[in-house]
Amino acid sequence: MVKRIYFDNAATTPLDPKVFEAMVPYFIEHFGNPSSIYSYGRENRLVIEKCRKTVAQLLGAHPSEIFFTSGGTESTNAALHGAVEQLGCTRIITSPIEHHATLHTCEHLHQSGRISLAYVNVFSNGHVDLAHLEQLLSESTEKTLVSLMHANNEIGNITDIQKVGELCKRFNALFHTDTVQTVGHFPFDLSTIHVHFISASAHKFHGPKGVGILYVRSGTGIGPYIHGGGQERNMRAGTENIYGIVGFTKALELACETMQAEAAQIASIKSYACEQLIHRIPGICFNGDISGNSLYTVLSAGLPVNDKTEMILLNLDIHHICASGGSACTSGADQGSHVIRALHIPAQVTIRFSFSKYNSKEEIDEMIQTLRQLL
Repeated sequence: MVKRIYFDNAATTPLDPKVFEAMVPYFIEHFGNPSSIYSYGRENRLVIEKCRKTVAQLLGAHPSEIFFTSGGTESTNAALHGAVEQLGCTRIITSPIEHHATLHTCEHLHQSGRISLAYVNVFSNGHVDLAHLEQLLSESTEKTLVSLMHANNEIGNITDIQKVGELCKRFNALFHTDTVQTVGHFPFDLSTIHVHFISASAHKFHGPKGVGILYVRSGTGIGPYIHGGGQERNMRAGTENIYGIVGFTKALELACETMQAEAAQIASIKSYACEQLIHRIPGICFNGDISGNSLYTVLSAGLPVNDKTEMILLNLDIHHICASGGSACTSGADQGSHVIRALHIPAQVTIRFSFSKYNSKEEIDEMIQTLRQLL
């Protein structure tokens, strides 16, 4: 079997075997519908509520504030639509480098005439201009929702959500943050942050795909985004994904238990990759604030555009190395990464390497040797 090197953990992470082991009984033995009144159903209802309590404790929330969803995209959509349709927000402030789950939802709400839409400025290093956010909030006469991601999935920059929350509190704005890249990687105490909604997804921290959470701050009071039944305390219709919920919870428990040690391990791999790329790949540059407030899991690199770099991701894949990218391409047919474009970075071929606990420095060496051969 061909050995593959996987450096796209910001897209999805491999399932932890311990998570899979925890999930297996709920595929076969404990298969009951949690809404059923007999024992099979009641047992699974208790499991879901136990999971909700565990997730809440790990995130510094109350169990009543945690709702299980299909993942980050659904959670973000539910928060944004709920803020507009149930809480009366008529203005959203976001940034041009958000995940498309946020950007496309905001654009849809704007184009349908339900909100006005403003974009906060972003510095060339990828950080959000909080002074401009303050200005936008101070000028607003409408009920406003701010939606800014905690950490950018392409360049890794981290936004100070504590400061954003304080600004939102001062100007009486609601605050949603996409924490898909940070839950399971950083400690959270939501009781200390002025945030109304967060989105998270299990498959970003070695849990299963198809399950996430929406945190809704107590007293915020949005209604369901998906209609049809009374599941999730009337907040999300549909039979609960019991094995996914168990997997989310187990993955978060494991992540929190080993977070400090794994963060140090992965950060050392990222640092080593950066150092070796600089020394061994001529013309390489990096996007975002890689040595500042940045994810320890993500490294966005840029190469000059030429005939050897334009197919670099495909050629890496041919050599069994998985990475992703977005090119700020000059071709009208390929618009490339909206994040790279928003930062006004000169034309480049972008490669995003994102690391996990399963990566090693030996894999970095092999990747760089392959890059050198290809270039």
